[in-house]
Amino acid sequence: MCSVPKARARFEECISSQQEWKQIHHLCYWELMWTHSFQQEWQQAYRYADLLCKESRWQVEGLKQRLAGKSIPMEKFAVRKSRRYKAAQPVPLVIPAMEMMYVWNGFTIVGKRADYTESLLVTIEKAELQLRNDPNPSEFHPDDSSLVQMLKGLCLKNLGRLLQAELCFTQVLSSESRIRYDHFLIPFTLYELGLLYKEQGDFIKATTFIEKAKTNYKDYSMESRLHFRIHAALSSLKGSPVGTP
Repeated sequence: MCSVPKARARFEECISSQQEWKQIHHLCYWELMWTHSFQQEWQQAYRYADLLCKESRWQVEGLKQRLAGKSIPMEKFAVRKSRRYKAAQPVPLVIPAMEMMYVWNGFTIVGKRADYTESLLVTIEKAELQLRNDPNPSEFHPDDSSLVQMLKGLCLKNLGRLLQAELCFTQVLSSESRIRYDHFLIPFTLYELGLLYKEQGDFIKATTFIEKAKTNYKDYSMESRLHFRIHAALSSLKGSPVGTP
């Protein structure tokens, strides 16, 4: 069982214990931002994000870093997402904080607490309803709807509502031809669906979907991040008993 309040107290103690090493403060700000985000305490989360923005040089388009001649994938992802706000007619992201929470594997942490997960699900379903009732859907509507369904499926899976979660994931996959920008959603959803089948004990089906995510898609956002997760999942499946046909 995760204990966000205890973790938060430790990070706050670390900040107050010294003032010489600001880099340590920045690491704590980052973690505190997420601990507040997990509980949807957005003002407090914004406070630490704002401190990082003012004291660091992270994820700013003009200051992108390159390592071994390559851009950092997370920076590229953040910059690409931010362009919706810089367009001539800006289109806000649908649930950006939760999208980033997923990319940083935060749903794995939140999923250990049913109360946090239920709270996230309420917010996600509000976004789902808003998209459904949008009288003037933008060109991003299929992408946004698919993102919402994937995150909704994750919450439902973590709450043990596996059939409903499966329906959400399959809805994302059925929208593949309509997704215009966020192509990462399909391989990530295949991976999550594979984990769901693993949880149900169908290891053959789980392996099939995770392998499909690995081999059938390339050149999408956060590809290397997903491949790390895929490698871990397939390694664990190798030691699993034979699943149901």
